[in-house]
Amino acid sequence: MEILAVANQKGGVGKTTVVLGLAARASARGERVLVVDLDPQANATSGLAVWDPALTVDHALAADRPGAIASVIGPAGWGPAVGLGAVPSVAPASPSLAGREPQLANDPVGAQDRLAIALDGLDFDLVLIDCPPSLGLLTVNGLFAAHRALVVTEPGAWAVDGVDQMLQTIARVGQRRGRPLPVAGIVVNRLGRTRDNKYWYEQVREAYPLLVRSPIQLRAAVAEASAQSMPIHALAGRAGAVEAMEQFDLLLDELLEPADAGL
Repeated sequence: MEILAVANQKGGVGKTTVVLGLAARASARGERVLVVDLDPQANATSGLAVWDPALTVDHALAADRPGAIASVIGPAGWGPAVGLGAVPSVAPASPSLAGREPQLANDPVGAQDRLAIALDGLDFDLVLIDCPPSLGLLTVNGLFAAHRALVVTEPGAWAVDGVDQMLQTIARVGQRRGRPLPVAGIVVNRLGRTRDNKYWYEQVREAYPLLVRSPIQLRAAVAEASAQSMPIHALAGRAGAVEAMEQFDLLLDELLEPADAGL
C-alpha cells in the first residue's frame, strides 16, 4: 500500500484537483484507491460526490485507535455510469474537522500520529491524503502517516518560496517521526501558456531540477469535472479532457515508478 500525502501550506493551488485527477486515473486502471480528506473545507469529499456523510475523518481521529478510519470509509458517489469499473473509496471530511486541530494541540502524546494509527491495517493499492492548506496539526498528521509527500504548487509569484517552506516542513516531520519522509515530487498545477506562467514554472524547475514532475496544464475541462463532482474521463467529449487524462496518467506513472533514493 502506497500512502501519498498531497500538500502545500498555500491555498488555491489546485491541490484537491490533483488528488481527484490521480484518484480517477488510478481507479480507471483497476487500482484500489482511498482518498483521505483532511481538509475541513471538504472539497475532495464533494468532488467525489459524497454529501453530508454521517461519519468522517474527524470521528476516526477522535477514536485514537488502530484501524479506526475503516469505520468511516465509503465509496465515492461517481457510480458506474462515469465509465469506471470501480470507484475510489473516501474517508470524508466535514467542517466539524476544523475543531479537531485545537483538540489535538492539547494532546501531548498523540497529537501528530493519530491518522497514522487510524490507517493501520488498511488494504488499498493507493491512499491519497488531501492535506489542508496550512501547516497545522491536520497537515502534520497527514505527513506523519504518509510514505511519501507530493507538493503541489502553481506557476505564480513566490511559488518557489512556498515550495521551500513545504519542503522544510516535510524534512522536519521526517526528523520527528524518526525516519525520512521522501518527497515524491513537485507538481506545477494549472500551467497556462502565458509568458508569466512559463517564467515561474522555469523558476521552480531551476530551483528543484530533480523533484519537478510533469505539470498539469490549465484546462477548462479539469475545473468543470471538479465543479460537477465527476472524474475527468466522464467529460471525455469536452475540449482538452483527453489531454488532461493523458497528463494525469503520465504524472501517476512518474509517482508510482520505483522510488529514487535521492528523492
